[in-house]
Amino acid sequence: MKVSGFTIVRNAIKYDYPVVEAITSILPLCDELVVAVGNSEDGTLDLIRSIPSPKIRIIETVWDDSLRENGRVLAVETDKAFAAIDPSSDWAFYIQADEVLHEKYIDAVRQNMIRYKDDQAVEGLLFDYTHFYGSYDFYGASYRWYRREVRVVRNRKDVFSYRDAQGFRILPNRKLNVKHIPAAIFHYGYVREPKAMQGKQLQFNRFYFNDEWIDKNIPKVNEFDYSQVDRLHRFQGTHPQAMQKRIAALNWHFSFDPSAQNRLTLKDRVKGWYEKLTGSPLGEYRNYVIIR
Repeated sequence: MKVSGFTIVRNAIKYDYPVVEAITSILPLCDELVVAVGNSEDGTLDLIRSIPSPKIRIIETVWDDSLRENGRVLAVETDKAFAAIDPSSDWAFYIQADEVLHEKYIDAVRQNMIRYKDDQAVEGLLFDYTHFYGSYDFYGASYRWYRREVRVVRNRKDVFSYRDAQGFRILPNRKLNVKHIPAAIFHYGYVREPKAMQGKQLQFNRFYFNDEWIDKNIPKVNEFDYSQVDRLHRFQGTHPQAMQKRIAALNWHFSFDPSAQNRLTLKDRVKGWYEKLTGSPLGEYRNYVIIR
């Protein structure tokens, strides 16, 4: 079995992306890892070059900043990275620059890649998600956070990155048939020093909206307001080993009022009731088909 990893990144230092941690977390599963480094305003290219692994192969790209509808540029860049992987690989493991795989899941991922390698009906592997918010001590518990997403796909040329690169589809526009595996991705997209988080939010929204919308909807402040959140749970587990240095260097304080748990809308309360009854959230968006 041969596995290629792939990811995209731009301005990782400026916006404090844990991209080194993301890459190193999946390296044990990969025979190679393609990193598409976009034109950056900081030392992102040198940062990726500094990762001590012969498995890493860098391609330099230029992002089309005019693609500002539904995050399309993110999918375009992801497709560039995917197209650059070794055509002889069986599987392709996609990791985003703020996602990390806990080492405790490596065996489960490897076993399932081996198990389904020759089963062409399985076109991808579906992971659970834990979305951290504000600090490394809390994670999102409301229905605004997606529960699962496909991160391992079969190395087929008809697979493409869908919409804003959250997931994948097969040409012309079919959802992947996937197996849900016992592994989770830790998403740290909302754990940054508040000033870096505000800059990241501003820049990220430029991938989706025009300047008029941004001027109207994004607060003109220096630091991100982490208090605007509906529901969090305290994290009781362990973080990936790759994240330990970053966690130790945390230099801001985030606190959460437990009474916020009561801020659920009626819609979310109905969803919660339905999930308890059926085991599946009401109206959950699924960009995949789970096969049994």
